[in-house]
Order: sequence, then C-alpha cells, then structure tokens
Amino acid sequence: MVRDHAGRLAAALVPLVGDFSTAEDLVQDAVEAALTHWPFEGIPDRPDAWLYTVARRRGLDLLRRDRRHHAKLALVPWPAEPEPDDRLRLVFTCCHPALPRAAQVALTLRVVCGLTAAQIARAFLVPETTVAQRITRAKRKISDAGIPYRIPGPDELAERLGEVLAVVYLLFNEAYLPTGPELGRDLADDAEFLAALLHGLMPNEPEVIGLLALIRLHRARAAARFTPAGDLVRLPDQDRTRWDHEAIADAGRLIARAAALRRPGPYQVQAAIVACHAEAGRWEDTDWTQIVVLYDMLLYLAPSPVTRLHRAIALRYVAGPAAALAEVDDLAADLDDYHLCHAARAELLRDLDRPEEARAADERALRLTANPAERELLLRRLTAPSGG
Repeated sequence: MVRDHAGRLAAALVPLVGDFSTAEDLVQDAVEAALTHWPFEGIPDRPDAWLYTVARRRGLDLLRRDRRHHAKLALVPWPAEPEPDDRLRLVFTCCHPALPRAAQVALTLRVVCGLTAAQIARAFLVPETTVAQRITRAKRKISDAGIPYRIPGPDELAERLGEVLAVVYLLFNEAYLPTGPELGRDLADDAEFLAALLHGLMPNEPEVIGLLALIRLHRARAAARFTPAGDLVRLPDQDRTRWDHEAIADAGRLIARAAALRRPGPYQVQAAIVACHAEAGRWEDTDWTQIVVLYDMLLYLAPSPVTRLHRAIALRYVAGPAAALAEVDDLAADLDDYHLCHAARAELLRDLDRPEEARAADERALRLTANPAERELLLRRLTAPSGG
C-alpha cells in the first residue's frame, strides 16, 4: 500500500529539491521507514501525509547541508498533491525539447501521474525494460543539462505542446481501461484536470480544445460502460439513457469552437469520431460513413496501424465484414502483439461464419491482454454456447 503513493509524493517534492532522482530517493527512504515503523506502531490515519512529512524532513536535511539552497527551506508545505501550476511545471519540464519525445511522455506519465513502467509500456506497446531505460536516461538528461522547472514562455509553448498533449492522451487511455485496482477514476480525473489547465493556459489552441472534448465525451459514457459486477459492456449494448447528455452537448460545442479556428489536428478528429457515437440515439443510428471519412482524415494527419485498425472496424458497417477483414489482415505484421487486433479479427470471422478461426483469434487476444475487464469479455465470448 505504501508504494501506491510514491509517484505523487515524488512529484510534490520536486519543487523542494529541484531534481527528480533526489525526490524519488527521498520517497524511497520514507517508504523504508514506513515498513520499519508501521508494523509496530500501526498504519497512520493519513499514510500519504506521514510519508510526505518524513521525505520532506530528509529533503530539508539535505538542503541544510548545501548553503546554496538555504533560501528554499520554507518551500513546499503539505498537502503532497502538487498545486495546479506545479503540475503544469512538472509536465513542461518533462517535455523539454532536449529529451526524445518517447522519453518525454514516459517520464511525465511516471513522475507526474504516477503510472508504473508496466502501465506505460502497455500504452506504448513496447517492453517494460525499454520504458524503464527511457525514464532513467531522461532524468539524467534533465539533471545534467540543468533544465529549468517552469512553464515555458509564450514563444516556447508551441514546441512543447505536442508532447504535453500526448501525455494527457495516454494518461486518459490508461484510465479508460485501467490495469490496476481503483486506478481508472483517479487517472481520468487527472487527465481531465490537466487538459482543463492546458485549456486555461492556451484557450485558443484547437488541439487543446479537441483533447478536452475527447476526454469529456468518453467520460460522459462512463456510467454505462460496466455492469454492477464490473463486467465490461460493449458500446452496442450500453444503456444510452445513462450517458451524460449534457456533457456530450458541451463537448460538441467545444468541437465546434475548435473547428472554427480552422487548424485541424488529430485530437479534434478523434473527438469528432467519438461525438458521432455519442450523439446517436441508438446503435443503429450511428453514422458509419461519416466515421470512416473521419478516420481517413485522421490517417492523413497522424497515420498509424492502430488508426487503420479502427477504420477497418468502422468499415465493417459500411462495406461488410469481408472488406473489413481484408484490412485487418493487412495489419497482421504491424499489430501481431496487439490484443485488440485479434479481438476485432475474431468478430469479423464470426460474421463470416468461420468459428474455428474466430476462436483461435480470441484465444490469441486473451493471451495478449492483462486488463481484467477485457479478459472477462473475451472469456465470455470463448465460453458462450455459440462460440461468441
């Protein structure tokens, strides 16, 4: 349990010590102290406050031994949750252009948002060791280069924005189908909070508006995505009366405002795709032709195999399962380790009355995903009397 607080506590200590590695070392020392004291003294009412207090005291001890930082001794009062400006400063520090983009995103997700290396690896579809190496190198680069802990000036914001938006987007992706217990709600709050802060900082940036709309559209459907028992409910089966239609309408207005700025981008297009689903009164009313057109636009702006997969899934409802399956099969080499590719292929194979191949595809998808809700959905398909 004590390790669950480590990421946020380290982020809160960065303004005090000015260094990611030192902040994490302080938290690690506090965790070790907790493991020594709590078994005998009992767990305190506020474990996070206890850990923060111990870590901060040790940080102050370090600073007292360094006269150059004497003026910092009064900084960083409790609570451990960073203030809004501190959260943005941390994000922009992690997203400095001196760092490779993949390292920027991985470091921010780890330090600011508290994701584990394993969760970040799933978001990037790369090995966990790769993520750990990126984070370590990025921290060393920040320290060695003396990268300042601040929000950049107006002339620097544009070059950092892409990385910052990618962080918030990947954070929400993890929240949408969390891999840890009770993780999704907190991460979704973090993602929307950071997107709203960015919107306040850059109110006329269309991609910021688009990302905020995208997050709010997904959150508007959250109440209908799971059964009371925690089982995932697929979009065609969701009770649309449980969606937050006021939030959907607000997101639609954000999309319209972004479009009026006439600078289209991937987050705006993704928000428009989700809006097509959210604004349909019934599954049967979904405008699949428009969705395919929007995916074509998204592929032009930001081509990727995953986007091609989603376009193929939409194509199923426009040109039929055979055409969609041909598109999915073309992606086999690029997405062989991506569970959703095999799950989508299984559905198309069932539509084409090829149950044995469909079962094999679902079994492959099951082996590739660690998400409990997705695993349960795949197991239900595999054990259904009809085979799905």
